[in-house]
Amino acid sequence: MAAFAYTALNDRGREEKGVLEADSTRQARQILRDRALAPLTVVPSAEDKEEGSKAFNLDALFRPSLSTSDLALITRQLATLIAAALPVEEALLAVSRQTEKTRAETMLLSVRAKVMEGYSLANSLAEFPRAFPALYRATVAAGESAGHLDLVLNRLADYTESRQQSRARIQQAMVYPIILFVLTLAILAGLMGYVVPDIVEVFADTGQDLPVLTQTIIVISDFVAAWGVWVLVALFLLVVGILQALRVPAIRLAFDRRLLHLPLIAKVSRGTNTALFSSTLSILTSSGVPLVDAMRISGEVLANEWLKLKVQEATESVSEGASLKLALEASGYFPPIMLHMVASGENSGELDQMLGRVAVHMEQSVEMLMNVLLSLFGPLMLVVMGGAVFTIVMAILLPIINLNQLVGL
Repeated sequence: MAAFAYTALNDRGREEKGVLEADSTRQARQILRDRALAPLTVVPSAEDKEEGSKAFNLDALFRPSLSTSDLALITRQLATLIAAALPVEEALLAVSRQTEKTRAETMLLSVRAKVMEGYSLANSLAEFPRAFPALYRATVAAGESAGHLDLVLNRLADYTESRQQSRARIQQAMVYPIILFVLTLAILAGLMGYVVPDIVEVFADTGQDLPVLTQTIIVISDFVAAWGVWVLVALFLLVVGILQALRVPAIRLAFDRRLLHLPLIAKVSRGTNTALFSSTLSILTSSGVPLVDAMRISGEVLANEWLKLKVQEATESVSEGASLKLALEASGYFPPIMLHMVASGENSGELDQMLGRVAVHMEQSVEMLMNVLLSLFGPLMLVVMGGAVFTIVMAILLPIINLNQLVGL
């Protein structure tokens, strides 16, 4: 049986969409008619996915095929059902009926159809690589071969949930600074574009010489009023151009290499990528994936292209017989604490546990640094906004004070 995405009209003439299982398109249409539905379109989910990838789809462009929270929930439910001795195909069917999102239901039913055709769960998940990344599929494959699929899925759910929680904490911490930054720009643009020009007209009628500060503010105000919109357009085009340039492999590689040497940014980038690499490698090695294969997969999930290249070189060294500690040390980008713990893990035979501890330590270090930076950003923006407003107010008051002095004389 295969999964079919359908669009049909009910007895009230309203359009309904959903997913069902059938052996053929004809049978799927007959099932819809038995449900008192008039089928409009019945498309196999695999074809629907291919057409969606070729067409211009804003939803697919800006959102992942499966959100992190949905992936964690589905993984947890599958682990629970499989631990209860349900066959994989029945567990997939139960989870697909549990979800309220059509996209997730379509994926799960398509995966179930592949499983019922005799494919392994890992190979079936490969139908949707954006929803189930290489790390996920490799870990599932290791769990299937070892006979501990429920334990592996629980570990994957823990990993996915921890990543989602860490990302959510950072996003919540950035809300206030971003709002403050936007308000600061809006207030300054309003003052320079509308308030200052009206006041300048009053000073122009007096015929007095204006202070240097006031003249400077007037020049800036005239520039903002005349060219402000064009400056925003130019900045937007500049950002788009930079993003397009970063798609060129050579430029992206040089850019990521430079990031690893910038103050503060280098510490955050190295810490984040080290934590991601360590946690991924820990999950894969503890699930029975060979070290070389685990390193190859872990390197692919890194966000920094230069570090990814260094991990590939380290993977080749390990495949030639070098220890993991020496291979990572040769790259020169991994912190000493990680190298010492990796060496300890290799000597004691507890490499996966040591890598897990490294991941936790690096995540905590990056999170602490981000919290400090974000906590400083808010007051800094207040100081900048206050200083800018004070400067504008002084530029307005100085001519008034000078005028009063002239009148007094």
